[in-house]
Amino acid sequence: MQKAILIADDNEAIRRAIRKVLERSLDCTICGEATNGRELIEKERQLHPDLIVLDFSMPVMNGLEAARALKRERPGVPMLLFTMFKDRFLEEEAFAAGVSVVVSKEDGIAMLAECAGALLKQASQNCAPRLH
Repeated sequence: MQKAILIADDNEAIRRAIRKVLERSLDCTICGEATNGRELIEKERQLHPDLIVLDFSMPVMNGLEAARALKRERPGVPMLLFTMFKDRFLEEEAFAAGVSVVVSKEDGIAMLAECAGALLKQASQNCAPRLH
């Protein structure tokens, strides 16, 4: 069964690149896209994705504010922050907000795909029935 991923970034070219790489490299579908944190929250409520890929710097509501709200509503959904602003302070804030992984845009989209795949695999294993 294909996993559903929701992408949030205010840059259309970045969203397109993420969509292309994830659909090509993972057994997934991109169920939706958002351009800001508030729209991300609304779409997450409608679409119930298996993974959220979000940017830090977005208008209306930034990625950390959105992550905090999403973590309260659906704590089991992994979130991957894909950002230009990766530093130790942001990573600490992101993890505290409920983000699972922080990937720098400088590390490239291939690293994003690798981390997204690992998060989806981990989430599947956590939800799999346990055999005694």
